[in-house]
Amino acid sequence: MMKISQQQIMASRVLVVGDVMLDRYWYGNVDRISPEAPVPVVRITREEERNGGAANVAFNAVSLGAQASLLTVVGDDEASHKLEQLVAKTGIQPHFGRDPELKTTVKLRVIGRQQQLIRLDFENTPKSEVLASQTHTFEQLLPVHDAVLFSDYGKGGLAHVIDMIAFAREMGKPILVDPKGSDYARYKNANVITPNRAELEQVIGKWTSEAQLREKAHNLREQLNLQAVLLTRSEEGMTLFDGEGELHVSAQAREVFDVTGAGDTVIATMATLVGAGLSLRDAMPLANRAGGIVVGKFGTATVSYEELFA
Repeated sequence: MMKISQQQIMASRVLVVGDVMLDRYWYGNVDRISPEAPVPVVRITREEERNGGAANVAFNAVSLGAQASLLTVVGDDEASHKLEQLVAKTGIQPHFGRDPELKTTVKLRVIGRQQQLIRLDFENTPKSEVLASQTHTFEQLLPVHDAVLFSDYGKGGLAHVIDMIAFAREMGKPILVDPKGSDYARYKNANVITPNRAELEQVIGKWTSEAQLREKAHNLREQLNLQAVLLTRSEEGMTLFDGEGELHVSAQAREVFDVTGAGDTVIATMATLVGAGLSLRDAMPLANRAGGIVVGKFGTATVSYEELFA
């Protein structure tokens, strides 16, 4: 596995663009079932708030030691201001476009007896005007960054991704995309996309053998003019499909505790390392290792430089 110095990582500047959310966790004790309905009664004892979505991706980059800027669209509500504080506190440079008609996405998870009992989502979709103004900010931010990472959660924050990719490509910046939905045409000309199994199946259909997967993945790569497709495969590790063929690495998780945000860690690690000058092939085993570490932690978690190279 390639070793890279902490100085190289610290010099890497990643621009994260995408949908952010505030992750709220309410922890409590479950001692009884409600008399009103067959559901547990949770007596909340502790509350916690974390960076979610693209904010967690940026947090993963700074946790490794890189510099990260975060470009996104949020509402003008309590959740957005709380999220901006959280983001700034972690050392990420926030660039928040605000749409008063937008509800900042909040995911509230209620945890009892160490397990998630329910998740409540609060959200709506941004107006295109605010998104258009983000393209201008993107063009200003791009020259001072080494890699661009689009974190698509399908919440509408990447309506102008086609224009942004074109501009980043013109400037010769590596472009990494964590994709969503069944239309990948909008990610055309990126360097690499990082779908998981379920996401890739939505686009290329099911496969019954490795040979069939290989053929479909390379077809997709050529159609979209990508340098590579990086398929994350949970317990089966990861496979990179590029112009040289395929590169596979096995999963490294010692104990899977929680898979929340593992994809965020993988792509943030890839972007940080590519921004520091590594090739996709050299960066991938390290990103795989980072994903293996993070699934051993609870909730949306991150990995430090020391953990990655321990």
